[in-house]
Amino acid sequence: MMNNYGPAPSQLGVRPAAALAQQLLTHAFGWMFAGLLLTAGVAAVVQGSETLTNFAYRNLLLLFIGQLAVVVVISGAIQRINATVALGLFFLYAATLGLSVGLIVQAYTTGSVTVAFLSASAMFGAAAVYGAATKRSLASLGGILFMGLIGIIVASVLNLFLHSTQVSWIISIFGVVLFTALTAYDVQRIQSGDIAAATGSVEKGAVIGALRLYLDFINLFFFLLRLMGGRR
Repeated sequence: MMNNYGPAPSQLGVRPAAALAQQLLTHAFGWMFAGLLLTAGVAAVVQGSETLTNFAYRNLLLLFIGQLAVVVVISGAIQRINATVALGLFFLYAATLGLSVGLIVQAYTTGSVTVAFLSASAMFGAAAVYGAATKRSLASLGGILFMGLIGIIVASVLNLFLHSTQVSWIISIFGVVLFTALTAYDVQRIQSGDIAAATGSVEKGAVIGALRLYLDFINLFFFLLRLMGGRR
């Protein structure tokens, strides 16, 4: 496998065999869905436990910092840790995020949460199919999507002080568009072998791919919930 500093296979015009491409996608989606199930399970437990709800509320900032740290460690140290450790950290992230999700969905009606989830699933699925099936290379979108991600983070932080409903609405719409595009982009990078090449192994590539797809879906769900959600 190529190291993280060499050109990606797609940049060289190299594509993995169909069987390998399918294996890369299957493993990444498999771990991604396992992570989502873990998050949903923890969120359900939180909603049924006053103790866990209070714990999550009291430690919300620490949870956020810890979750961010786990993502940074997985992404930054993926070449120095083995696939099992990386997968364990991914599930740790999914479990702790379940605490946050449990708090967030409590603020919305069950119907609006369901609609947002189904909408996110449909959009994510359509984008994933497009990313896997299109013959057009989406590699050129990488820089644009990264800048969009930075922009949405900065805008969200600024709006914490502005408290503008209009700005929040615009951010949510942009977030839906951004993470739908990122889904297609990430699926193509997984399928092309770019992520596996960058991490040094198929197993590690599957974990990083799962993490990216997981984040795409979760963020798409959150932004749709903010747009469609009816608060209790």
